Amino acid sequence: MNVGDSLPPLEIPVTRTLIVAGAIASRDYQDVHHDAELARQKGSPDVFMNILTTNGLVGRYVTDHLGPHAVLRRMAIRLGAPNHPGDTMVLRGTVTAVDGGTVEIRVTGANGLGHHVTGTVTADITAEVAA
Repeated sequence: MNVGDSLPPLEIPVTRTLIVAGAIASRDYQDVHHDAELARQKGSPDVFMNILTTNGLVGRYVTDHLGPHAVLRRMAIRLGAPNHPGDTMVLRGTVTAVDGGTVEIRVTGANGLGHHVTGTVTADITAEVAA
């Protein structure tokens, strides 16, 4: 693994089930994540994904690439355009630093509205995974 290496893109269909299940799993019961009518009353065209679901998907994206021995040490993400049902989020990553067994990856996730998530993930990897 070298600085500048790209991770293969991952397309994630944004379904209503994914949004609602992610909110419930993370105990986020805000109505904008499960009730379309209330979300519209609050100015959104539909329900939208919460940050904890996004965080989990970013973590999955990185560990799917680095392998089962990778340990996420730090995740710093920012949300932008919301993920609504019916869209697709495409995650992409680029290695920005490698220091021994530690790797930093810049991650972006875009949907039809623009960038949904940007940030960095720092992970420890074993020599077996890095080879």
